[in-house]
Amino acid sequence: MAVALNTPVADFQAQATGEQQIQLSALKGQQVVLYFYPKDATPGCTTEGQAFRDQYPAFQAANTLVFGVSMDSLAKHENFKAKQEFPFALISDPEHELCDLFGVYQLKKNYGKEYMGIVRSTFLIDANGVLRQEWRNIKIAGHVDKVLAAAQALQQG
Repeated sequence: MAVALNTPVADFQAQATGEQQIQLSALKGQQVVLYFYPKDATPGCTTEGQAFRDQYPAFQAANTLVFGVSMDSLAKHENFKAKQEFPFALISDPEHELCDLFGVYQLKKNYGKEYMGIVRSTFLIDANGVLRQEWRNIKIAGHVDKVLAAAQALQQG
């Protein structure tokens, strides 16, 4: 059962960079952005991560945590995070459990080939654990600005 807008997100636990265990219920009181991306160190995923990195102080000011999620290993995540100087954790979801919860692990087509993979998507969860906004199958240009505006508006109530 995938998440639905304006309903509580099922509590989850996930492994993240910096040997962190991320648990949604432990983040209550803070807004959470989860951005799902296909693969570390690819051009689009790097650009998207850099945009979240560059706006991170504004997300912090809006009481919003940011987490990137892909199926890459923690070791790959650590390298990607260090190289790009991301100030936020990257969640490793090798069994695509989190991806399934958010409905982003889907059949994709590329150059005539079909395969299962992550559809680039972002979710904004409020300070009570309720999904307030979702952006699915996004285009990177200008996307982080929209997410930030939504986080700021949500924080102001």
